[in-house]
Amino acid sequence: MIVFFNGYSQETKTIQNAEAVKIDSLYREDQFYFGFTYNTLQEKPIGLSENKFSVGLSAGFLRDMPINDDRTIAIASGLGFSYNNYNQNLFISEPGETPVYSIIDSKTAYSKNKFKQLLIDVPIEFRWRTSTYESHKFWRIYGGFKFSYLLYNKSVFTDTESKIVVLNNKDFNKVLYGIYMSVGYNTINVYVHYGLNSLFNSAKIEGESINMKALNIGVIFYIL
Repeated sequence: MIVFFNGYSQETKTIQNAEAVKIDSLYREDQFYFGFTYNTLQEKPIGLSENKFSVGLSAGFLRDMPINDDRTIAIASGLGFSYNNYNQNLFISEPGETPVYSIIDSKTAYSKNKFKQLLIDVPIEFRWRTSTYESHKFWRIYGGFKFSYLLYNKSVFTDTESKIVVLNNKDFNKVLYGIYMSVGYNTINVYVHYGLNSLFNSAKIEGESINMKALNIGVIFYIL
């Protein structure tokens, strides 16, 4: 009886160890993400100012690829979409086939002037976290590069007498790229993204190129 009992105990322990190793080897932080940001513009032309609250929304999926045994360090990439809205006083019109740009002076009354963009995103990030396969509540620092392709853009100016809309302005950069970082605990994280190239490709005001870049600050939620 003693020999039989010892053999059974050893077998149970081996099975338990094998199950633990199996679970750990499959552990990944694959995640859906949803982000909300306040959008602002950097390197603005002289006279350009922002008004109201400019909102950004993003969503997508990231595939986690751990690179150490503890799975606390990883590389991730995925696919997502972003919608960005910018309220400001850059007037965009299209009297012919070529867009024209000017700054709306402070004496001009208008109710709306903005441009908005819809982009497809490809983020590539380096990840550090304190997670384990037993708990999804942990500290994280994720950072990397995001490449975006402009699918759609729209500029709108509205005053008491007219509404001017410019769709799919070719002066906007089709390909955008920037750096970002998210820091936080569990589901909610602070998020910052800074564009490294200009939102515009060839737009000019009185011969001067418009080289504005985007800065997006907000929160991002990761959901397994």
